[in-house]
Amino acid sequence: MEHFVKLQHSLDALFGTGTSKYLPKDVDIRLSRRTGRIRTASHKGKLLCTLRIDGSLAISIPFAQMLLQHKAFRENCIEINEDAAPFVQEGRSVFCKHVIWSGKNVRVSSDTPIIFENQVIAVGRSVLSSEMISDFKRGVAIKVRDSLKSRKEDPVV
Repeated sequence: MEHFVKLQHSLDALFGTGTSKYLPKDVDIRLSRRTGRIRTASHKGKLLCTLRIDGSLAISIPFAQMLLQHKAFRENCIEINEDAAPFVQEGRSVFCKHVIWSGKNVRVSSDTPIIFENQVIAVGRSVLSSEMISDFKRGVAIKVRDSLKSRKEDPVV
């Protein structure tokens, strides 16, 4: 139970207070055998997130879609136009010129969900902050780590 509370606190700290209430109650938390730290969290066999060494979370697309119900979480996302959507779904990077909206909490090297038509289509690591994305018209904004079409099936952890 203490690990579940730690995961809740991490979610609230990284993505905004109250986002942890969208975390399912029956989460399976895997710990590192060597360090005893939380490695992964999954729900009904589907990976929700992986905790990184630097304290950040690598969230999955279904988990990002769950968290999108909370208004504060949306400030960690970017929204892209329909020209870029098919390419991003295949796992390609997001360029600044294709971003139509960027949340104020998007920071350099933060985990950033990519939204198209109110659906999370990919998750990646931000290369630029939200202010920089709005200022620039060229260059990579988000390096996609996981996308809808690149996933054949969810890995069972």
